[in-house]
Amino acid sequence: MSENFFLDNPDLQFRLEHLDLAEVLERKEKGFSEWETYPTAPRNYADAVDNYRIVLEVLGEICGERVAPRAAEADEEGAHFEDGQVTYAAATLDAIAALRQAELFGAMLSREYGGLNLPESVYQMMVEMVARAESGLMTVYGLQEIASLLEEHGDPETKARVLPRFSRGEVSGAMVLTEAEAGSDLGAVATRATLDEATGQWHLNGVKHFITNGLADVSLVLARSEEGSTDARGLSMFLVERDDTVKIRRIENKMGIHASPTCEIQYTNTPAILVGKRRFGLMRYAMNLMNGARLAVAAQALGIAEAAYREADKYSRERVQFGRSIRSLPAVGRLLLSMKVDLEATRALLAETGRWVDLWKVHESALAEGGPDADPALRARHKLAQALSETLTPMVKYCATEMGNRVCYQAMQVHGGVGYMHEFNIERLFRDVRITNIYEGTSQLQVVAAIGKVLNRSLDPLLVEWQAAEYPADMAAERALLVELTGLLDQAVGGLKAVPERDRVDYYAVDLVEMAISVVGGWLLLRDTNVAEHKKPVARAYVASIASKVRAAAEVVLAASPVPLEAIPVLLQ
Repeated sequence: MSENFFLDNPDLQFRLEHLDLAEVLERKEKGFSEWETYPTAPRNYADAVDNYRIVLEVLGEICGERVAPRAAEADEEGAHFEDGQVTYAAATLDAIAALRQAELFGAMLSREYGGLNLPESVYQMMVEMVARAESGLMTVYGLQEIASLLEEHGDPETKARVLPRFSRGEVSGAMVLTEAEAGSDLGAVATRATLDEATGQWHLNGVKHFITNGLADVSLVLARSEEGSTDARGLSMFLVERDDTVKIRRIENKMGIHASPTCEIQYTNTPAILVGKRRFGLMRYAMNLMNGARLAVAAQALGIAEAAYREADKYSRERVQFGRSIRSLPAVGRLLLSMKVDLEATRALLAETGRWVDLWKVHESALAEGGPDADPALRARHKLAQALSETLTPMVKYCATEMGNRVCYQAMQVHGGVGYMHEFNIERLFRDVRITNIYEGTSQLQVVAAIGKVLNRSLDPLLVEWQAAEYPADMAAERALLVELTGLLDQAVGGLKAVPERDRVDYYAVDLVEMAISVVGGWLLLRDTNVAEHKKPVARAYVASIASKVRAAAEVVLAASPVPLEAIPVLLQ
């Protein structure tokens, strides 16, 4: 029987069917007028959703039939490094060829450059499926984000030359930010960008490390363009097309995602093209790149977790102990239920986040076109979309990657001893998922990114709307419980905001962010029950599972005891 990673996933299909993109597509598709120029463009909203479904089905078949069967092979062989050259594993090359043949690259690029013009929310569904099939391949496919930034901020000649090659799958991309002394602190980047005033040509000199897909043909590189500067204001973003001046010094010997080459790169008088404006490299362009990458990593973790759950579900049906399949044992049933409910809650949060990011993007474009005379209502809508995008993005990155690690742990527990063996897929998934809550900002940094927004009540517009909505009569108990938990979140926000010591606020930030994630997830699943009967048991199980956790976290945050913080310098000397 054929495998299709879209058609075998009812929840993913549900998300597409109920993803409200009407406001996004009206602007993104220019009033559905592009079909006059591009025959593949949709003529209306229903046509657009049908197109997305076709794309997802095609990708789902490739993932199920061609990529996933060779995932273990890709992991076993891994990327190669020899004489300064990096090559993909044979299975990875085959997967890339399949994606190229199906014309699935350039997913979010506009049709002008041969792209599919997909919204972010649909693209993340694609990333999830690729990650479920082979998580190392996702880092090749998922780095299409750099092409989108280039389309938005690149010069016309560069875009016309480079972007169609992305759409045809002829080039791959890399986001080159990190250095040995500038990991989380990107303001400390030291790679130098020097402008030859006579020719107008920029050149880069420096070393970058931990660069995902560092063998890429086209890279966006963060470098210091302002001589004498020492902070983020001296950084700019540059496009580099790999040539002999770009030397890959090594690839890392990693715990997981072996098919993905993580490189150390040296630039020696490397020709580069300035992207956008000088000094905007970190605070605008790199942050935009990282926000997109954080969504992609959330989708990656979700895909790996989906694969892990399916491995556990299958094994629990086949494994017989004490005269019955182990899935009938309450202890195993609890693990499986937790996994399934967490997956659906996370997928709901990712879809909601993607929708607000899509709204932010189209409204930002509309504001740029309208200039200073833009409609005040449009400005207000853009402000709301931006605030929610900037709040939900670190929340979903934290939620999905922590969930992914938890689900892979639980799936290995279901397998017992055999899950620890190399021959079982869960061993690979367990290794691969671990990076997701580390790269593109650790979970701790996601809390740092989210806490200010949560304390400023950026989520309130959503929470007020959801509390005022109607829900099925038989979900009244869950609604009442969520109202209670939302009240506790509100109290906790007020309590922590009133704490005068910044260190104490930071210490308890994770508890508050986790409360917010749980409450938002609960409302999203309850909202689903208005359109789908089968979502009711999911919502009931999830709300029941978060109630005691949110209450306990509220107690911790409201107390905000200084005792643990005071113990750190004493106990960690």
